[in-house]
Amino acid sequence: MGEMVSYPSNGGESEGYLAIPDEGTGPAVVVIQEYWGLVPHIRSLADRFAEAGFVVLAPDLYHGVQATEPDEAGKLIMGLAMDQAARDIAGAASYLRSRPETAGGVGSVGFSAGGSLALWSATLSADIVVAVGFYPVLPWERMSPEWSNYAGKAAMIHCSEEDGASTAAGVRAAGKAIEAAGGELTIHDYPGTRHAFFNDDRPETFDGEATRTSWARTLELLRARLT
Repeated sequence: MGEMVSYPSNGGESEGYLAIPDEGTGPAVVVIQEYWGLVPHIRSLADRFAEAGFVVLAPDLYHGVQATEPDEAGKLIMGLAMDQAARDIAGAASYLRSRPETAGGVGSVGFSAGGSLALWSATLSADIVVAVGFYPVLPWERMSPEWSNYAGKAAMIHCSEEDGASTAAGVRAAGKAIEAAGGELTIHDYPGTRHAFFNDDRPETFDGEATRTSWARTLELLRARLT
């Protein structure tokens, strides 16, 4: 359904996977990768959001590099230059905003490391008004979020039990800061789930019931806030 495109990124250029809904127009979503990179699973999620009626861009934060082994993926995410990632994500939101197919607001959805980046994205870009983070794991110190930029925006966090659910320190810190800024916050726990429960390419962690429930909740929030 989608295709790779180039887009402006703060004076430079980045690439991402663009998917357009069959209806031709819709609100926009930036889909942010796990630590594996812009792998087929993330591209399939972009297509899935497009099938749900959204104009979608999944930025390639590793610029062509993908990982297949956890050690390799861990090195990639630890080596990710956060200033460049910020430019790529904010640039993706701006690009979507400028697309003629975009009718409505811009949101972001990310998974694992990308879940943290998605929550961060609403502090980076005025275009992003709602963010959904699935089991965010990156330490906030790496990003230094300006949480006050959440005023008037919305966030949803989907938590796995393996990561400590909503009691995890990172989730509690983000939630407290978002609410203090005047943002709307919803946190969901999924009992019995492992990290990456949404990734159906990982049968050892995938949880179908949690995936279906979190997907429905995510679409409900995005449609409520972006249309």
